[in-house]
Amino acid sequence: MRRIAVVGGGISGLTAAYELAQRARQGAPVEAVLFESTNRLGGIIETINEGGFTVECGPDGWVTAKPWLRELAVELGLADELISSNDHARRTWILLNSSEAPPGKLVPIPEGFSMMVPASLDALDNSPLFTQDAIAAYRSEPRRAAQLRASAPAHDESVAEFTLRHFGPEVLDRVAAPLLSGVFGGDVRRLSVRAVMPAFVEMEREYGSLVLALQAQRSRASQQGLFTTLRPGLGRLIQRLEAEIPSHWIHRNYTVSGLRRNSQPHTPPWTLHTSTTGKHHGSDSFDAVFLATPLESTRRLVAQLDESAASLLPSESSSAVLVAFCYPDAARVPLPRGFGFLVPPSFDSESALDPSASLLLACTFVDQKFPGRVPPNGRMVRAFFGGAAADRVSRCNNDEIAAIARLELARILHSATPLSASAPAPAPPPVLTVVRRWPHSLPQYAVGHLDRAREFSDRLDNFPGLTLLGNGVGGVGLPDLVRAARVAAQTACP
Repeated sequence: MRRIAVVGGGISGLTAAYELAQRARQGAPVEAVLFESTNRLGGIIETINEGGFTVECGPDGWVTAKPWLRELAVELGLADELISSNDHARRTWILLNSSEAPPGKLVPIPEGFSMMVPASLDALDNSPLFTQDAIAAYRSEPRRAAQLRASAPAHDESVAEFTLRHFGPEVLDRVAAPLLSGVFGGDVRRLSVRAVMPAFVEMEREYGSLVLALQAQRSRASQQGLFTTLRPGLGRLIQRLEAEIPSHWIHRNYTVSGLRRNSQPHTPPWTLHTSTTGKHHGSDSFDAVFLATPLESTRRLVAQLDESAASLLPSESSSAVLVAFCYPDAARVPLPRGFGFLVPPSFDSESALDPSASLLLACTFVDQKFPGRVPPNGRMVRAFFGGAAADRVSRCNNDEIAAIARLELARILHSATPLSASAPAPAPPPVLTVVRRWPHSLPQYAVGHLDRAREFSDRLDNFPGLTLLGNGVGGVGLPDLVRAARVAAQTACP
């Protein structure tokens, strides 16, 4: 019997354990032990269903174009639960502070954008988001296609450098920076474009112009919604995965504190040292180990084997704080049409002290993004604090965090809903408020990340049977995590 330890009960660990369980049912001599340090499986995936509201406490879906999570959901019998985003209402707003707009004005990104790239240049006309200089930069980019393709650097560069070469500083500040910060919680001046935007790097290599590349791709695009989720929430995915894993494989409230490679003959090559919430310490031996832990835990365990390898993992990670507000009467909480808004980050270290600066990173208008998230006539918004603001806000208690978020939302949304000459009435108290803290949950893939990841993989070859899952090295999207976990399990147990 081949024994495999799976350390971490988030989506990566559960998917790996599920795949191994499938192999065992087919007769493979394999057994897995999944160690989860808390009492709950799913990691940052958690769904609360209450009073007709479906509240996601972490990610609310995935990018439809990446098929691997959809395939898993279908395999788990959840095909009838798959739903797409309401793309007829898709619009993203940017909180714009500039001389071209009143302070704190929400301005929509023109329709048809993919990240910072427009599918149609005509959509830029009369957009209050851009000055004429930025529109001119967009219109000149296709004419520079040959030059951009020829001058594309052979080395990695930051998202900021990549965007500046194509469109200039205004597009970087107003579109690329808030979009990337909203997804990765990071600094576009440091994030690796090859790690976080590989599709756009490929566009440049093939077309030179990102505008021309997107136009070509849109002509072949499917009509599916941009995002996909499950009608009862992503928590249903976790429930189904757990149901397919033998219950005796799952060990909750077990922390893996040590990892050792054994050199003695005729013994399993790996020993894990564990402790429980009752301070009980133990150890067990395995033929292979999957590390599906958060970045800091992964670094600590890998350092016990190879400190140099551990130093190749991302050195920083970003925190997030989520606050969801649920209201029974949408009419009393007016919102602009769309999926939500983003706040451009400020690179001025003193900006956090500016009382006019927003602490929020983003907000999702949940009832407009996906169907069936709220009861009839209901409304739900999810507000996000990120980076340094999240670290500061997370020190407050839940009531204080909720109060800060409501004040920030009231200030921002007031500018977006000038439906009458009089100021809108304050939003009523929500019937349900959910607060979640996700400390250091988003590793920052700095410039050169892929080179360091390759070197890390080479060093891991010195430790046969050890596999790293999760977002420490690979993609942060749920489909990427699922694909990597399934491949790892299939490789370990062909």
